[in-house]
Amino acid sequence: MAWPYCYKWQQAAKGFLRRNPWCADHKARGVYVTATVVDHKVAHRGDMKLFWDKNNWQGLCGHCHDSHKQRLEKSGVQVGSDVNGFPLDPSHPWAKG
Repeated sequence: MAWPYCYKWQQAAKGFLRRNPWCADHKARGVYVTATVVDHKVAHRGDMKLFWDKNNWQGLCGHCHDSHKQRLEKSGVQVGSDVNGFPLDPSHPWAKG
């Protein structure tokens, strides 16, 4: 595991998940799924201040982290819709607003 994902990060992530056990994406939809990954809400892209900013952390399940979160970081577009069928991405032409 390469810096910054070192022992210090592993310990910080474990503690964060103990205090924040639910996947933030699922919880926002009223579904409780165990978080297994500490995700950076805003991609740090090597910025160590942003990397260690705990306000920039959220717990995600592996599926959420490895699917739509990674796609969002690569494309800049949030995929999916809410329970009413409205797009999650506020810039989508069909988004309510």
